[in-house]
Amino acid sequence: MKPNRMKDKIARGEPALGCSVMFPSPQIAEMLGCAGFDWVLIDCEHGSISANDVELMAMACDAAGITPIARPKTNSPSDIQAVMDRGVMGVQVPHINSGEAARAAVAAVKFGPGSARGLAAGTRPDAWGMGARKAAFADAANAQSLVCVQLEHAAALANIDAILAVEGIDVFFIGPSDLSQSMGHPGNPKAPPVAKAIQEMLARILAAGRTPGMPATSDSLGEVVGNGCKYIYTHLPRLLSAGAAAFLAARP
Repeated sequence: MKPNRMKDKIARGEPALGCSVMFPSPQIAEMLGCAGFDWVLIDCEHGSISANDVELMAMACDAAGITPIARPKTNSPSDIQAVMDRGVMGVQVPHINSGEAARAAVAAVKFGPGSARGLAAGTRPDAWGMGARKAAFADAANAQSLVCVQLEHAAALANIDAILAVEGIDVFFIGPSDLSQSMGHPGNPKAPPVAKAIQEMLARILAAGRTPGMPATSDSLGEVVGNGCKYIYTHLPRLLSAGAAAFLAARP
């Protein structure tokens, strides 16, 4: 199992900057690595990415020296295992609203007693069965895999202490868009009740000694890092939009 450089960077207290990609493109994943990003979020929840695409994009990430993280379609153990078996180094699990759901997410990623993840022979993370012995692979996979849970509903805020108490979670990611929707302000995370909820969750995560994550733009990155977030990504369309706007604005 390869070392998870992104997880190591977060453990050192350094921000790890990524980019979310919602359509299948190993080439884009490779480009993001060449551009200097730390990681790619392979988004299966909101995009058109299949299990086969996840595998190819993870291969491209490995070749470019960038960490592949997948957001599965749902928080079900089968969807989580499907992306882990394709060779990503971790998952960002959507819609975690309780301690029970958080424990289920961890069990779907890690191997061992009580795990919901099957230990199959010949998968890509195990070097197609040609790497270390299974016990050594399982130990390495547990150490290197990153588990991020998304807190994106008012229910998650109500259950934040129970979620934060779950062992094996590396990052607690606050999703402003879905949170704004669940609180009756769809698409407006700056609405006072939503902004207050975000700050409250950030404070609770940091007070518990855990690591928060959030999305950011070039305009908000400094604020997000200043709020203590270490797991941060932007979206590919934003990068393309900014580049296109700068190019078109330069036309004679």
